[in-house]
Amino acid sequence: MKREKSCGVIVFRKNLEDVEVLLVHHNLGHWGFPKGHVELDETEEETAIREVFEETGIESTIVSDFRKVITYSPSSGVEKDVVFFLGMPVGDHIIPQVTEVSEAKFINIKEALHLISHEDERGLLKQAVVVFEKNL
Repeated sequence: MKREKSCGVIVFRKNLEDVEVLLVHHNLGHWGFPKGHVELDETEEETAIREVFEETGIESTIVSDFRKVITYSPSSGVEKDVVFFLGMPVGDHIIPQVTEVSEAKFINIKEALHLISHEDERGLLKQAVVVFEKNL
């Protein structure tokens, strides 16, 4: 079985009213977190930060030791691990990478839980919110 690895950051920001999370609408049709493949000589964290920037134009920083892995099979004979970190934006000017995502936006947590396409990512968001609100 072929094994692949991707990394991403669950990017939160606080505004006066609530906490929002950065989501992308992938060109394949699903909503989720920005993520992508590890390149040569990159750490997981470097990949995650680079991929958020490439897909959304948002510079981010990892803000805790939160590290969770989702494993799934995107096709027959392939197993993929996606490593997620918890982060915050350095800026807020979104520029979607139209070759991969049709839209990128910050959205409040309640709406995000309805919008995210995959159940495992919804569960991950719930875990990340607890850590974010407790520690940051």
